[in-house]
Amino acid sequence: MFFQKKTGNKGFTLIELLVVIAIIGILASVVLASLNSARMKSRDARRLADVKQLQVALEMYFDDNANNYPAVITDLSGATACGAKACISTIPIDPISPTTDYVYTQVSGTDYTLEATLEDTANPALVGVPCGAGPPVYCVMP
Repeated sequence: MFFQKKTGNKGFTLIELLVVIAIIGILASVVLASLNSARMKSRDARRLADVKQLQVALEMYFDDNANNYPAVITDLSGATACGAKACISTIPIDPISPTTDYVYTQVSGTDYTLEATLEDTANPALVGVPCGAGPPVYCVMP
């Protein structure tokens, strides 16, 4: 028979456990930082899509209302805004703040500006912003 000499307890030392916990913590913080960046870009993409959707609804309103834009953005969702129906079913709101709307300004009956504030100031959509508002405000005009 073989006999083993007892050399001590089996298991991990406290130092080994602390090193593993530290490595897991570092990896978790890297993943969370990347995830937050992806969420920010996702919200900005939603804002840009909302502005494009509003822009289409504004053009529909313009075509159906004697070549005039609405005085306020909420007019787009009226029951008869575009002929016998609404130009848009609901007015989109900012994804991070439900109380923040996109800024619509009727400059004249045939001119407007539509603005959305983006979180990523390096977003490529901010290059050549036509309204001169500059980052982080994305602005469109007809």
